[in-house]
Parts: sequence; C-alpha cells; structure tokens
Amino acid sequence: MHADTRTGPGHVVVIGGGIAGLAAAHRLLNGGARVTVLEASDRLGGKLLPGSIAGARVDLGAESMLARRPEAVALAHEVGLADRLRSPATAGASIWTRGALRPMPKGHVMGVPGDAAALSGVLSDEGLRRIERDRDLPRTQIGDDVSVGGFVAERLGREVVDRLVEPLLGGVYAGDAYRISMRSAVPQLFEAARTHTSLTEAVREIQAKTTRNQQPGPVFMGIEGGVGQLPLAVAESVRARGGEIVTGAPVTELRRVAGDAAGAERRAGWRLVAGGRELRADAVVVAVPAAAAAALLTAEAPAAAAELAAIEYASMALITLAYRRSEITLPEGSGFLVPPVDGRTIKASTFASRKWGWIAEENPDVAVLRTSVGRHGETEILGRRDADLVDVSRHDLRAATGLTAEPLETRVTRWNDGLPQYPVGHHARVARIREHVGRLPGLAVCGAAYDGVGIPACVASANAAVDGLRGDDRSADADRSSDALGAHPVRSLHGGAGE
Repeated sequence: MHADTRTGPGHVVVIGGGIAGLAAAHRLLNGGARVTVLEASDRLGGKLLPGSIAGARVDLGAESMLARRPEAVALAHEVGLADRLRSPATAGASIWTRGALRPMPKGHVMGVPGDAAALSGVLSDEGLRRIERDRDLPRTQIGDDVSVGGFVAERLGREVVDRLVEPLLGGVYAGDAYRISMRSAVPQLFEAARTHTSLTEAVREIQAKTTRNQQPGPVFMGIEGGVGQLPLAVAESVRARGGEIVTGAPVTELRRVAGDAAGAERRAGWRLVAGGRELRADAVVVAVPAAAAAALLTAEAPAAAAELAAIEYASMALITLAYRRSEITLPEGSGFLVPPVDGRTIKASTFASRKWGWIAEENPDVAVLRTSVGRHGETEILGRRDADLVDVSRHDLRAATGLTAEPLETRVTRWNDGLPQYPVGHHARVARIREHVGRLPGLAVCGAAYDGVGIPACVASANAAVDGLRGDDRSADADRSSDALGAHPVRSLHGGAGE
C-alpha cells in the first residue's frame, strides 16, 4: 500500500460510479474541485446498463427518465447528448387485468383518480361505486406519513389500489403499495390530501395545478442507444476535465483525520483505503447503496450507519427478448402493466422497438420486448434459472398478447437488491441520516436510497450533496421540497420494467 501524495486543495473523493456518483463528480469539477471517483465493480453506471440483443442496442436496466424534472435532461445536455435525446414513439400503454389488455386510464395521479369515470373498464362496477363514496366520508387523518395503499384503500376502496395503484407503484419501486410511504413516493398527493377531506378532490386540485404549470414536451425521455449511454458520457466528460475514475477499487476504510497544529502539512479531512491504495481527501461524497454506505460509515458515523442498514431493497430481473419482426403481431401501444392481484408472474412488459423509434430504425427486421419479474419480498421467482424466467415470460406474453413465435435471442439481467424501498417514515429516516452525516465536516451522501429512485432524482441528490459540501443548501432545499416535486408530478404512462 502506498499513500497518494496528490493532496492539493479541494480534493474530493466520490465513492460510487453510478449515475449519482458520476453526476456529483461532474458538478464538483464545475466548481473547480479535483475529483477522484472510486467504483468497486469493473464498470460504471450502476442500474443504467447498455447492452445488445440480436444486434440491437438496448438498455438492460432502466430505459427512460422523467423529463418533467429537469436534472437528468440538463445533465445529458451538459455532456453532449442533446442531439440524442428521444421522446417515446408512442405513449399509449395498457393494463392487463381481469383477463384482458385494457387501455391505461387517464386522469389519475399514480393510479388515484379524480373521479370514478377515469377508471371505467379497469375496475368493476362495484369498485367504481366505492370511489363515489369518498366525497361523503369524514376526513382521514394522515399525520406525519401514511402508506399509499392504506390511505387510498380507506378513501376509495381496495380495488383502486390492487388494480391500478399497485402496478404503477410496483413499476417504479418493485414494492408493496400497502407499505410504501405516500409522503416519500407521491409527495404531491400527500400534500394535497392533508388539506382536503375528499381524496378525489385533492387529485383534481393536483390535475388543475399540473395544467396551469404544464411544460411543453414529453413526460419521459430516452437516449438513442439507450439511457445507459448517459453515465458513460458523464464519465467521459469527467475524465476529459481531469477527473480520475478508478474501477475495481472497493473502498475498505473511510476515516476522519485531524489537521496538525500549524495546519500546513496535514489538513483535517478524510483517509480512504481502496484497492490497496491509500488516499487523502478534503471531502468525500458517498454515492453507493444503503448497505454499502452503512459499512463505510460505521466507524465515523455509527448512528447514520444504523439508519442506512435498516433500508430494505427489492430485487428484480429484466428479461429481454428479440424476435423476427415478420413473425409477431403485437397490440397497440408501448406495453402493459400487470396488477399482482391477477396472479400473473410478470409485472410489466415493454414493447421496446415500438416505444423507442431508434431501435426500430436501426433494426427493421428485429422486434425487442422486455418483461420484468420480482417485487419486494418475492424470493422464489428470482431463485429460478434464467431459462425458467424466459419460459414464464413467454407464457404470460402469450396469454396477454397471443405471442407464440420463438425468440431469436433472450437475455436475463438480474438486479439483486436493485431498488430501495420507501416505507412509511422513510422521509424521517433520511432526515436523521443527513443530520448525523452533517455533523462530520466534508462528508455527504447521495443516491437512490434518499429522495427518489428515478434518474432525475438521483442527479438532484448528487447536486444537493455537492452544494451542501460548499455550504450552499439552496439546491438541496429546492430539490427535496414537496412544492418542487408537486410541480412535476410523476404520472407514469407506463412505469414498468424498472423505469
């Protein structure tokens, strides 16, 4: 082991080379810092993973980013991807429920309707009548937080949750709507519900506010070649501006060091050990999943580490299938979601070649589909062999769409502990983590475990962490405020397959 002697002013080490860590490095360089990124694995990008199947370029992880939040699109512009940003070629999606593919309802906020008519065809007549009772029910006390499923079921009935809220939230978090925090996962709905007796009235207010603040352009965006190109472009920009990125370098020690009396030779800062290399840093950004962050912070921030260790994750798998286009006929739209209550194995399917025009243009003879399996707490399905996951995907696709053709090629991508869960009280846990971390000068955390699992939320988390190190909390306050999120509510047209 040898000490890194490059200890000039403003040296910041970023631990983690996913999109949050790379975004943090990019922002640090914009502010004039000297940056080293340490990534434990042999690749960059985290849950953003470009790949190919049957010669077609595809995403093997997340495949789109919310464009109504500006952070990810802005980052893509900054790293030279502006001319490769693409909106979905089709925005129409379906929900596979009650034995048929049905058009995804409009006029809802994460599955919660402003009136019963919005869910006609998806819910039974009894379920629609139950929604109408909302206006006559007394106020439901929310308190500091409440589960999305529990609150919506109490106001509108379980059928709304089971048939629509659950598959939409499951597409984002791979979680259980009856455990997921409304304050953390659907903050605009939480804030509106606190000031209205009727939930449907609260939804109508959100819709009116959205209309007033409507931004031009698509709700979601992709990138030609896949959104997995984004972290690679950010990494290229970081390196081009002098940042150092080291892969295969797991950090095994992170300790605070004090400065000497004179403050000349040894400033207060941090000492890290990674891959047999010792580094000194003025500041550290920890941009890794919660369990890894907990291990790193145990020595210096044990209270924060304990809170981080309590964050649970869901595992999932993406099954990508390529077909001869001439041999298949698919329903209209970009894909479909599947409510767990219907007892199917897959939770969503994306018709990738139809959703992203560039896939079809580059590969006119090939059609690419994706399915996803796995939710929080499900272990049996993810323990199956890859071939079995392909078989169950094909079985469900046949039942939903009539697809019987043999695929040209298949790929299974497993994301073990891929999605952090946001149960009731998550916001308070995050606040405690930041309070403990904030007591240590030159330390910040960011990533999907805190303020949102989407790409823009991860970039915003990175921006806030960097600005906090500089003593500028304005972006942190803005990016995490319910008002800011409420101006750009997540109204997914198709949240499936890990978006």
